[in-house]
Amino acid sequence: MKKIGLIGGMSWESTTEYYRIINETVREMRGELHSAEIILYSVDFYVIEQLQHEGKWDEAGRVLADIAMKLERVGADFIVICTNTMHKVARQVEDTIGIPLLHIAEPTIRAIGARKLERILLLGTRYTMVEDFYKGRYAGSGIEVQIPDATDRDVVNRIIFEELCLGVIREDSRAKMLAMIEKASAKGAQGVVLGMYGIGVVDSGAGRCVANLQNRRTSRGICGKGSLAIRR
Repeated sequence: MKKIGLIGGMSWESTTEYYRIINETVREMRGELHSAEIILYSVDFYVIEQLQHEGKWDEAGRVLADIAMKLERVGADFIVICTNTMHKVARQVEDTIGIPLLHIAEPTIRAIGARKLERILLLGTRYTMVEDFYKGRYAGSGIEVQIPDATDRDVVNRIIFEELCLGVIREDSRAKMLAMIEKASAKGAQGVVLGMYGIGVVDSGAGRCVANLQNRRTSRGICGKGSLAIRR
């Protein structure tokens, strides 16, 4: 079984979901008491969030690259960054290691293609929704990526950092998220990519208007399957 190197803690609420779903996938595939071989390095998210806020992405990239090298040295066969937003520095991390980095967008794109969807709504942090490091992966896939308008993007970003990263969500925030999904559906979106742990609180409601593509579950399930690609 391959060893998975997880870079987590951004936030730890999200990382617990990666750990759970990867292990569930391995158990489903191998049965009995099997679980994944995981090496986890969890960061202090306060430090990373401050670097994000100050626009110090190169420094944040160096932090994650250093962690990835440590995980490689202790035996990880591939690396997973347990957050969408920090894939902004994925190339910087890839350039410092000799093992693969599993990009979170790739399994999600495959899942969308398998369902033959052409237009999806992307929800996540402001960085993930607006910048090209995530959306750019969809180029050439035939999938059109929609994002909320500027006002709604601010709302989503606030909900993520002020509520979801702290493990909570208010009912009015849930309603706002569902309203955004319904608005996108009216404009032709066929699915929604929930690009941050905790956005899953809108999962059941989202299903009433568009297909729900859980970015976190899709990518983490692929991690579990990837860990079984090589038997030792």
